[in-house]
Amino acid sequence: MFKRILIANRGEIALRINQACRELGIETVAVHSTADSESLHVTYADESVCIGGPQSSESYLNITSVLAAAEITGADAVHPGYGFLAESADFAEMVAECHLKWIGPSPESIRLMGDKAKARQTAAAAGVPVLPGSSEPLESAAEARKLAVELGFPVILKASAGGGGRGMRIAPGEDEVEGLFATASQEALRAFGDGAIYMEKYLVEPRHIEFQILADSYGKVVHLGERECSIQRRHQKLIEEAPSPALTPELRREMGDAAIRLAETVGYENAGTIEYLLDTDGSYYFMEMNTRIQVEHPVTELVSGVDLVKQQIRIAAGEHLDVSGDFVPLGHAIECRVNAEHPEKFTPSPGTVDTFHPPGGPGVRVDTHVYEHYVIPPYYDSLVAKLVAHGEDRAEAIARMRRALDFFVVEGIHTTIPLHQRILADPGFQAGRLSTRFMERFLAQDKP
Repeated sequence: MFKRILIANRGEIALRINQACRELGIETVAVHSTADSESLHVTYADESVCIGGPQSSESYLNITSVLAAAEITGADAVHPGYGFLAESADFAEMVAECHLKWIGPSPESIRLMGDKAKARQTAAAAGVPVLPGSSEPLESAAEARKLAVELGFPVILKASAGGGGRGMRIAPGEDEVEGLFATASQEALRAFGDGAIYMEKYLVEPRHIEFQILADSYGKVVHLGERECSIQRRHQKLIEEAPSPALTPELRREMGDAAIRLAETVGYENAGTIEYLLDTDGSYYFMEMNTRIQVEHPVTELVSGVDLVKQQIRIAAGEHLDVSGDFVPLGHAIECRVNAEHPEKFTPSPGTVDTFHPPGGPGVRVDTHVYEHYVIPPYYDSLVAKLVAHGEDRAEAIARMRRALDFFVVEGIHTTIPLHQRILADPGFQAGRLSTRFMERFLAQDKP
């Protein structure tokens, strides 16, 4: 087992990794920017190193500084968390070249599955259903227009090198394709340094379903069920839950087996997520694979009883995966992402947190790095806390989440708590009538 792990991240995920290390008896090294010197992930680490200025490019994305911090502190492994360098194959390779252990999949897997077009090809070769679309990145706007006509409208244009909604555009008709292709390509180039775009047939009312997998270096691969991630705005997830209200045990088994098959095909190791779109007729299609721990991993931990972060560390240390492949969900869990944003305008709300009283009680978990008088910096993701509720069934999980939201007090900044309260009270949400267009209709109710 490792003696000291450098956590190449910040905020709540860095603190979460620290907690797992503490339970395993592993020392931790926190890296931080000048803006994060007072963050809890720094406070609770055994050692900390300032690696640069407040901008991500000066600090958390500065590979040289991160690796230098690992070297001077005597770390023997690096955990990247999510975001920043977590899906950088180049970073993973450089970690290995510095004789450190990378807590994640191989650079080859990251590179293969990070290229969305190649990932589609790989999934199809593994017998996993994929949406009709381009097998390679599109060469031109004219080619995009021609293929869109063949597929039928609407279609969706996606950045081959990234995700998170950037470089993504929906074309409702032929006349819009070429202009949207150019816009998506330019946005992808700015965000990912790669303007390559591919196309898929667009499903109008799908659910976003993702399967959590774990794989060790000895060929064992298991899944820990699915997460429903359909509540999202501009392709950014707001609420996640496990299991999905839409899946039967038979469909869970089929989709889970397909996820395992894909992971086995690419020789995957460590934690990862296979993401699907589930159509209204029960058909499902591979969308992408995330080669890292996910923001929403707590809901899976609560319904599986498995500590995913500790499993990541154990797998990277060469241990055999000791998790059963016979997944049966233990109750139901829901996660609300509480962001420092105006709940109606969705504008960022950085600043000083004057009051911070997180909720507790049966079935409630709060993952956060925030405390009273903490300053939310304007340079990073706006996540304040992940509020998670667990119950014997979905109804109890919803009731506990509503109670927890009512008891969650954050003053001094705007947060999305009021938005979550409204969503949890919505009859459609309570009935499980979900799709990726849920928020579009939900917010339309507020317009005159």
